[in-house]
Amino acid sequence: MSSTDEFADVRRDPDPIRRGRRATELLALYQQRSTELARLRREALEEAHRDLGLPYSQIATSLGITKGRVTQIRSTAPAPARALFGVGPVTIVTPYRYQATDRERPLLAAEDVAAADAAKQLLESFDFVTRSAQIGPNDVELPSGDLFIICGPKSSHAVTSLVDTDPRLTIANDDEGWFVEDRQTQARHRSPSDTAGESADVAYVARRVAGNRTITHVAGLHAIGSLGAVEYLTANAAELYSASAGRDFSLLVESGNSGLAITGTGAIGEPLWWEK
Repeated sequence: MSSTDEFADVRRDPDPIRRGRRATELLALYQQRSTELARLRREALEEAHRDLGLPYSQIATSLGITKGRVTQIRSTAPAPARALFGVGPVTIVTPYRYQATDRERPLLAAEDVAAADAAKQLLESFDFVTRSAQIGPNDVELPSGDLFIICGPKSSHAVTSLVDTDPRLTIANDDEGWFVEDRQTQARHRSPSDTAGESADVAYVARRVAGNRTITHVAGLHAIGSLGAVEYLTANAAELYSASAGRDFSLLVESGNSGLAITGTGAIGEPLWWEK
């Protein structure tokens, strides 16, 4: 359904509660598209100046706006790297697991909660509206829309299916534990906490465009690795966006930690670009 049809359909909805809920959801979508258009305009201004060699005064005239407005757009519109994570709203997806305490109930790991909070801060710095969702071990479908997933395949069938479509990296396990494997070289990367007893972990990171939505996925071999991956993205989003040029990619990130505090992050090698 087109946005125009959806708008008209909401106006005709006879149920006031449903109409109000749908109007709220559609308003958030329109606001995010408006934000993305502002980002696109800023990026176009910078591209025309950088690649075409046009002065900002000439660009302003061509767009029918003042040079002062161009200056305002360049300083206030969202940064180009916003496109790395989609248009929005973005749903932050974390796993829950059933564990027996005083009774069997779904639990969220403290590391996943911290990673979700860090992802929320990252996304909101790019003017995204964020939502939250949880997936369980038996869920086979992911939520709709743009996603920022913080979950490994051992915690969700849906995430297993997602990783299976990555042409460059996969996540698997053997008698020694979990590892990330390069599908082309068969090189395996294990967590330093498993191999050397260090306070460090390795995380899988992927970014893909699937249809009309963008999915960002981080998965530490241990939960703390996901937090390290989010902090790496926070520090390197602009560089990754510039290098990716819109391409899908996978990446390995290693991070050190002291408890829930990440002490350092770094990429293991270069991003692995997906061929279309």
